[in-house]
Amino acid sequence: MSHALSQLFCLAGFVALAFGLRRPQHDILRRSLRRPVVLALRAIGTCALLAALAILVAASGWGFGLVKFSGHTTLAAALVYGALIGYGRRSAPRLRS
Repeated sequence: MSHALSQLFCLAGFVALAFGLRRPQHDILRRSLRRPVVLALRAIGTCALLAALAILVAASGWGFGLVKFSGHTTLAAALVYGALIGYGRRSAPRLRS
């Protein structure tokens, strides 16, 4: 249970942090978000990652909890990064030869 919940928090955290950056905003939303929204997204992303860390440390202790957290963040970051790349390639204008 702690793995699924912490992975969900990690994924949500990295999605929020990605939308806190200008390039994904322009690529996906076609506009920039206002500064307070960007700051809120960054705070939400950070809190989600800290919540995932707290869940894993509470379940496994500091030593193994940090190792699990490293694995969860790596997987979540790879999924978000891959989704951003895939979206960018799908929405890019096609060149005809």
